[in-house]
Amino acid sequence: MRHLRMMSDLANEEIMALIEEAIEFQQGKQWTPGKQTFVANLFYESSTRTKCSFEVAERKLGIQVLPFEVSTSSVNKGESLYDTAKTLESLGVSALVIRHPEEEYFNQLHTIGAAIINGGDGCGNHPTQSLLDLMTIFQEFEHFENLKITIIGDIRHSRVARSNAEVLERLGAKVRFVAPDEWKDNSYPKEAYITMEDAIQTSDVVMLLRIQHERHHSGKAGLDDYHEQYGMTIQREKEMKPNSIIMHPAPINRGVEIASELVECERSRIFKQMENGLYMRMAVLKKALTNNEGGKEHDNIIKEWEMA
Repeated sequence: MRHLRMMSDLANEEIMALIEEAIEFQQGKQWTPGKQTFVANLFYESSTRTKCSFEVAERKLGIQVLPFEVSTSSVNKGESLYDTAKTLESLGVSALVIRHPEEEYFNQLHTIGAAIINGGDGCGNHPTQSLLDLMTIFQEFEHFENLKITIIGDIRHSRVARSNAEVLERLGAKVRFVAPDEWKDNSYPKEAYITMEDAIQTSDVVMLLRIQHERHHSGKAGLDDYHEQYGMTIQREKEMKPNSIIMHPAPINRGVEIASELVECERSRIFKQMENGLYMRMAVLKKALTNNEGGKEHDNIIKEWEMA
């Protein structure tokens, strides 16, 4: 893995290796780069969990985090993403964690030598969220094969749904969707959409999505009854399969996607997902840095992470 732009950058074996490494970090494994290493986090969209998770992961690995705020940078003077990335690379930054509203923004950065780690691109991809979701599911069930996983909500605008659906199917899970008609992604077959009742009664994992008001052109109209139609109500939680779990990438609209009383219920893995995100991002950073750093001092590490 030279960069992590989308889940298709990773083979199944690489995904499982990242999960294993993240679990080792969670269990106390230590690793630091062999030399002083700088990383910059470029978030062109608002973020709490992803940005803070990356920054804590970087600091726990002993990486120097270059202060960078889009709002006070030359971006405000019209500097392009490419020129910003090239500038930071010229200063010696080894990896760039980027969240950007443009889908597949990373295509314009293919000549940048620093590792590009996608922190989310428009409605496109969110690979580290997908990896932490996979880690959470694996820790719960110890496999993916034949698990029934239902993604509920704003499928059309969700980079989480797009990243997770592709990789979960690849790993052997059965992925289904529930969504209002206006938020269905028609690139998925009609048979992939099921009823809310079927989702609640048959799913091993119910993955709720945040309603992305910022990507809608019709405001918040029509959402008054969303919770009753598509939300995780207290009654629906009671009807779920034994040992099934609830996930949500957050931030949560309490009382909309999920009843506030269920956010920390026994089935909920929402805060576990956040905890796992820290360790998964440590694993991703280690892998990206050891694959991108030049110099003979890294040769042994590069061989360890030789990738397709």
